[in-house]
Amino acid sequence: MKNYFLLLGVCIIISSCSTPEAGLPVRMMGSSSQALLYLNCKAVSEEKIEFSFSRPVTVKSIDFYPNITVESIENGSTVKINLKESFEPGKLITADILAEDEKSNTINVLVTLRTRNNRMPKLEINEVCTEYSNAAAGRKAEFIELKMKSSGNLGGMRLVIIGNSNAAKKTIFEFSPVEVKNGEYAVLHLRTYDSYASKDEYGSNLAESGGINSSLTARDFWMPGTTKLLHKTAFIYILDQDDNVLNAIMLCEKPGDPWPKDYFEEEAKFLFSKKAWISKDGLTCRPSDAIPSTGTTNTRTINRDETVLNTNSPANWYITATSCATPGVENNTKRY
Repeated sequence: MKNYFLLLGVCIIISSCSTPEAGLPVRMMGSSSQALLYLNCKAVSEEKIEFSFSRPVTVKSIDFYPNITVESIENGSTVKINLKESFEPGKLITADILAEDEKSNTINVLVTLRTRNNRMPKLEINEVCTEYSNAAAGRKAEFIELKMKSSGNLGGMRLVIIGNSNAAKKTIFEFSPVEVKNGEYAVLHLRTYDSYASKDEYGSNLAESGGINSSLTARDFWMPGTTKLLHKTAFIYILDQDDNVLNAIMLCEKPGDPWPKDYFEEEAKFLFSKKAWISKDGLTCRPSDAIPSTGTTNTRTINRDETVLNTNSPANWYITATSCATPGVENNTKRY
């Protein structure tokens, strides 16, 4: 995200390399009529971070928060910062870099980014609840359950939902660093009704969260606010730091009809092109290739059949029977 404001020879750019934080300021001053621009940054390895500028620069100073020692700097249009040691994988950090071009134009960049995580686990979307309960006795939020298929760290992994009111690829949630093991479950609750009890479980205590539908044996995470984020026609997928699709599902409330919006068709083509979802004819994904979601309720959830091999298709999925939702534990095999 970049916004540019020109005022009396000073360029202030609002920029950020990380989804969950607001942009931080970039300031440039100098004599050139052509502004020196900061373009982007990226953690390319666990010990190397690159900053891109519109023309070659020399770094005058750089600091990281939390603090870490810089081993060497390679100047140029792409500045390569080599760290003496690595950060925790997928950790949100701040970089403060001051650079200068050959015409003595200086630019000060203060930007957030996620460190490189090369240990993201294999995982699958395992259970999806598209409906919520607003009953006074116990308000339950929609949720997405993940099952780990290998050990690793979730830091920097992103969950995207494309739904009725969201035509753009929108990161709903970005995980901070947390170690997970093969076979473990994690539940992302898509609303927070009780901010005091609903704790994100990044530590060793899996019973820390007391929100409704939280699990004593799985990690619980909570989306702030009470806005509805998931509908019965939606695309859900998990992305790594290189925008690779790690796992995905397609839901459609009326699989016999055309896609209700043009961007749904584009998303279906995208997931098909990434081999993240397979169609019946092997050509492209239509509503009839999605998981039918008509019968779902707050207690009748969309469940993966954990006993069969994943085929990235509706064949892996079923709607569980009434009152058989199982956030954070093995899916109930009783079908609706």
